[in-house]
Amino acid sequence: MPPRALDRTQSRELDRRAMKEYGISGLVLMENAGRGAADTLGALGISGPVVLCCGKGNNGGDGFVIARHLDLRGHAVRVLVWADPAELTGDAAVNFNILAKTGVPIEVFGAEPRLDRLGEVLSGAGWIVDALLGTGARGEPRPPCDAVIDRLNRSGVPILAVDLPSGLDCDSGQPADHTIRAAHTCTFAAPKRGFFAPGAEQYTGELHVLDIGAPRKLIDEMLDAAGQLG
Repeated sequence: MPPRALDRTQSRELDRRAMKEYGISGLVLMENAGRGAADTLGALGISGPVVLCCGKGNNGGDGFVIARHLDLRGHAVRVLVWADPAELTGDAAVNFNILAKTGVPIEVFGAEPRLDRLGEVLSGAGWIVDALLGTGARGEPRPPCDAVIDRLNRSGVPILAVDLPSGLDCDSGQPADHTIRAAHTCTFAAPKRGFFAPGAEQYTGELHVLDIGAPRKLIDEMLDAAGQLG
């Protein structure tokens, strides 16, 4: 029997149905995802500053929520953003604007990898949070994410990936040439199909499936349908 898992289209559909059919706002889903990842990181143990590396999509939005909750718990955090804040939309933009008012240090790297500065920030870090690319990403990460991913992997700092490691294909589990090698991955609502591909565990590390508030009835329905599709 194939593992119970969702592909990228089904993951997007689960979120859409949770919002449309159950009235759960996207902000609530993102808040639950970020808080759950912060809970997991806290349980793993935080012994130094947490550096959150965020892109412009909802994956980055999850990272902004994680940063806020870690700050609430008294942890030192620094948020690095590889996007123009003006390009952020939807729930990611809302959470960036909230975070920007909290006093949490944010550095906007935009379209430049700025590897020297990244290395300075990573010095002495206890954890890296990979919130660069989400389940919708396909193929090779484009600049600047490709160079950033390689620099994060070389840092020697343990990485927690948000939903999936940046560069790992959600459906096939095939890694790009530039793919995060995470120690832990916090994925949301259900495992992703690509996680069960041979060798994918080298990139996901230990997998944590986190509740984001989508009803169990909906998740089971989606997983059953995904299993029937093969």
